[in-house]
Amino acid sequence: MLQQEVFRVDDSGWIRDLARAHPWATLVSHTARHGLVVSHLPVLVDDSRQDTGGIGGTGDTGGAGPTLIGHLARADAEQHELGSHEVVVVLQGPHGYISPVWYEETPHVPTWNFTVLHVHGRPEVLGPADTYGVLSATVDHFEDRFPEPWRLARVESHARRIAAAVTGFRLPATKVTAKAKLGQDEREEVVLRLARALESGRPYASPELARAMRDIRRKP
Repeated sequence: MLQQEVFRVDDSGWIRDLARAHPWATLVSHTARHGLVVSHLPVLVDDSRQDTGGIGGTGDTGGAGPTLIGHLARADAEQHELGSHEVVVVLQGPHGYISPVWYEETPHVPTWNFTVLHVHGRPEVLGPADTYGVLSATVDHFEDRFPEPWRLARVESHARRIAAAVTGFRLPATKVTAKAKLGQDEREEVVLRLARALESGRPYASPELARAMRDIRRKP
């Protein structure tokens, strides 16, 4: 991924917040038997682990990379040859189309504003008990928004039979690349104009992207 300094993000809190808020991930492996293998899955930030690795591949442990946990169907994990090599997990935050009309000045061309996080590392394959723990934690994470959250324990015997065909993993980050292309190269009044357009209800409106554009300008 092209990394321009103006769009580079080193803030470990921002990185963890993006991972928590946008857990639907893309996992990419380059395997000996199958070549490139790509899967899609939910991942969680493992708050029991200290941040590791470095931002942007610097290896500086002062820059924090999250430890992620997730699960795949066992057949999928075998295709990835999970645990035998490094993988990349891609997490995508708010993003959307920006029309040149919204700038209300020229010259401008269409662009795409976005936030994205690449987490590199070698997965640690988990045993049955820890895999079940990942499944339970994943259910809890998504169910906790409901007034009466559903829990995996309600169907424990059934869930444990299904879990036998699942492989859980933990991914300590060895390298993290975070990018927020949110108009930092534009004047503040232009960015606010774009944010208002994104909040207007017109085509390609995205209040979440508008919030991200406003928030990034408040960061030191």
